[in-house]
Amino acid sequence: MDTRGAGSHVDDELEPQVDACLLLSFPGTTVPDELVPWLQRGLGAVILFAHNIPDRRQAADLVTELRKHAPDLLVGIDEEGGDVTRLDALNGSAYPGNAALGHVDDVALTAEVAAAIGAELAALGINLTFAPVADVNTDPRNPVIGVRSFGGDPALVARHTRAAVQGIQQARVAACAKHFPGHGATSLDSHTNLPHVAGDLPRIAARDLPPFVAAVDAGVRAIMTAHVVYDELDDKPATVSRRILTGLLREMLGFDGVIITDALKMAAIRDTIGVAEGAVRSLAAGADLVCIDVDLAAQQEARAAVLAAVRGGRLDRAQLAASAARVHALQTWARPVTNVTGVTDATDVGLDAARRALILDCTDLPLHRAPYVIDAGARPIAGIAGTSAGLLAALRHRDPATRGAVVQPPVDVTALLEQAGDQPVVLAVRDAHRLDGQRALLDQVLAARPDAVVVGCGTAADAPLAPGRYVGTLGRARVNLQAAAEVLLP
Repeated sequence: MDTRGAGSHVDDELEPQVDACLLLSFPGTTVPDELVPWLQRGLGAVILFAHNIPDRRQAADLVTELRKHAPDLLVGIDEEGGDVTRLDALNGSAYPGNAALGHVDDVALTAEVAAAIGAELAALGINLTFAPVADVNTDPRNPVIGVRSFGGDPALVARHTRAAVQGIQQARVAACAKHFPGHGATSLDSHTNLPHVAGDLPRIAARDLPPFVAAVDAGVRAIMTAHVVYDELDDKPATVSRRILTGLLREMLGFDGVIITDALKMAAIRDTIGVAEGAVRSLAAGADLVCIDVDLAAQQEARAAVLAAVRGGRLDRAQLAASAARVHALQTWARPVTNVTGVTDATDVGLDAARRALILDCTDLPLHRAPYVIDAGARPIAGIAGTSAGLLAALRHRDPATRGAVVQPPVDVTALLEQAGDQPVVLAVRDAHRLDGQRALLDQVLAARPDAVVVGCGTAADAPLAPGRYVGTLGRARVNLQAAAEVLLP
């Protein structure tokens, strides 16, 4: 099958260089026939999602199959730990996310957790992870970063970003710090909107850049762009801004690794300039690897647009060649294991970290019998597919007499509390400080049952809403919820 753009001409150098700069997704749990020509032509990378890898054995088999066609392929994944996991999308991650690790503030622990994640990926043959999140979460209304960030203090986020990069890369898995130059000061989600951030360069340098400086200093192999407009730096999103990618990241910060775009199908790009034009402009701005997480037809269109841009003089041929060379250098560095097993040594570091991260502000724990759980904390982060893990399941695992309901506001609180009867009530919420429905549910439950325990599954910003009644997990990874369940029902 010929997947080149219509009217393209064979070019023994140009076309492989374009293919090296593409990062594609694909459907299914096996390599689809239509992907094979891309792999054989020298595709730079693929990204795996939960729908590709229902379990580890299958993930290992899929990676092995991919590399039969393309031995040097970069196989990437969003495996952040915490709320964003592809390997454990069904049951939740065995590792807490960045907010929990930042709260503990033990960089050795962060490095140990990151190293464990890196080892798991390496055992599967996955050699690129789009982590750590290096954003400084300075806007409490942020709908997409939140618990994915180490916190709101630039120095804290910087030291943990450094530790995470070093931990991941111990396993020869490339880390990719994201989202440059920062997605933490936004109140909009670039999956669904085009956020704008205020601040001149000195302010951004003080607030947003320290973690990326630390990542570069730690030898991070890749950095992902943000689909965010920094109004005082450029009128274009960072992903397509030469001032930001080349002027700021390459020249000012001295980064010489691979610059990867966030997914071009996100609304910030798709609904403004389009995926194909986004691919051209991001490469022209200084990106090396463009993430085209769309269907085959759109991937072909984007490839054809890049080829046409080079042939028409819009995209510099030498710059494209340099980008392809960086991708090839990363492929060489992130050499995959040859004996993919999917098996790593068991470790409790994730659960230990989640236990240490708990926020405990509740006067009468533990509970003395099985509770009724109103679980509204399972709402995924905006734009990010979450896991199905929840507090109700975690507590029921400890005491099968636990009852409850998984809900999304608005709900009939009176009816729920009637169901609870005289059982202790546990309410799980997420981001009640910024979501009216979650806040109303919390207030109504505490008004009717002031003895209820509130378990916050988001950032610590919810803690002041339930003084003396609050347990905070700082995320809803499986281990976060297990740690909370242990405190509630020892």
